[in-house]
Amino acid sequence: QLQLVESGGGLVQPGGPLRLSCAASGSIWDYYAIGWFRQAPGKEREGVSIISLSDGSAYYADSVKGRFTMSRDNAKNMVYLQMNGLISQDTAVYYCAAGRALVFGDYAYDSWGQGTQVTVSS
Repeated sequence: QLQLVESGGGLVQPGGPLRLSCAASGSIWDYYAIGWFRQAPGKEREGVSIISLSDGSAYYADSVKGRFTMSRDNAKNMVYLQMNGLISQDTAVYYCAAGRALVFGDYAYDSWGQGTQVTVSS
């Protein structure tokens, strides 16, 4: 059983940075990818960034490309999301999830963390 725990959320001013962490415990190597997803109030959950656990290749949604960077530390079973240039539209609950395919669709992810709130406001 894989457990994922997100941390690092909080309140940040527009334009500021924030780094989210996702700690994995259990059989992470049964999975192929880790994704960061977010859900804002009244909106559907959307994929933000995904990373291959094998070669570290990362991909981003157009809305965050150039501002967010996803990385992994296999030795520590950690995945990170560095968020720069935050805007109000980034306000959401952010989740990390483990999936069996490197895709943005959440249907491919079957192990989820509890989420961490990110609020961008002055």
